[in-house]
Order: sequence, then C-alpha cells, then structure tokens
Amino acid sequence: MSDSRLYSFSPETKEKLRKFRLDMIDAKSQEIRPCDDEVYSKMEDLADELPDSSPRFILLSHPLTMSSGRLAVPYVLLYYLPENCNPSQRMMYAGAVELMRNNAEVNRVIEVESETDVIEIEKKLQGA
Repeated sequence: MSDSRLYSFSPETKEKLRKFRLDMIDAKSQEIRPCDDEVYSKMEDLADELPDSSPRFILLSHPLTMSSGRLAVPYVLLYYLPENCNPSQRMMYAGAVELMRNNAEVNRVIEVESETDVIEIEKKLQGA
C-alpha cells in the first residue's frame, strides 16, 4: 500500500504548508494536519510548544546569513522525534515522512530529537 493511501492532507492543510508551524498526524483519521493555527517566528517559541513524547513535523522557512555572507531562506522539514515517544507513534510518523516531504515540496528533511536541536537548527542550516 502506498503512503498516499495511508495518510491524507485536507485542502486547508495544503494551503497552509508554507507557513512556519507544527503539524501532526491525527491518529483516528490518519490526516496530517496543523496542531493549531499558530505561526511561529522564533525558534524558542516553537521549541516551547513541542510535546515531550510525541513526534511532530515542522515546516521551516527561516532567513539566515550564510558564512559566505549570502542571504538564504531554506525551506526544510524538521522531523521532531523525541527519544521517549512510543513505538506506534514512531512507526506512524516514519511512514508519513516522504508524503509530508513531497506535499510540502521541501528538498531537505532534518531529524531533531530535542528542543535544543530545534533552537540550534540555524547553526546546522548555515553549515549545509
């Protein structure tokens, strides 16, 4: 069975994909959807909202200055997978990563395990 049959995106979710926010998989409907209507502008604020034991998808479009001095605005998918999440949630999110990547049209997926990883993502992106 393909990923597209397991999980779905509502038209409303597809319209919101280019915003900096948290996405989750609804376990009952298997729909990938925003956690709320919040759009974040600071990594610290986003990190504060991350659950301690549940995975999340984070779409990130964040302007930064590269070491060469060039301005860049990478559009990436952060795959938040905390160490202590349960195996069924790990499997559910692992099965949807490629679908999320394709629907969001990001080029890069970065796995993060902690709030600190999220706050420090700019350093990782600058080194890319």
